Amino acid sequence: MASTDISQDALARLAAVIESRKVANGGDPAASYVARLLHKGPDAFLKKIGEEATEVVMAAKDADHGADKAKIVYEVADLWFHCMIALAHYDLSPADVVAELDRRAGTSGIEEKAMRKVLAREGGIQ
Repeated sequence: MASTDISQDALARLAAVIESRKVANGGDPAASYVARLLHKGPDAFLKKIGEEATEVVMAAKDADHGADKAKIVYEVADLWFHCMIALAHYDLSPADVVAELDRRAGTSGIEEKAMRKVLAREGGIQ
């Protein structure tokens, strides 16, 4: 599990840098890409998330036809980075996502989806 700890540490460090780039924390939109995206608001970083997700799909499809699989890693890193900006905007962290993944561990995806439908009907979640 050492690699998981290292990964979580890397995500925590990156999350701290992103947090420091918030304008409220002294981030300068003229000097920082992250500060600029956060300053522009959700439309800016959500657009980037959509673009990066598309690039992940394209890299994976290219890999199916012989392209370098490392491109998938590169594009997923970009996607995660922009998702982390969204998390920061909403005062969430990678630890929140990891906790949700831990909560789901051992649960069938089919069961999870069925439970969400039941809860949605009862007015819980969607």
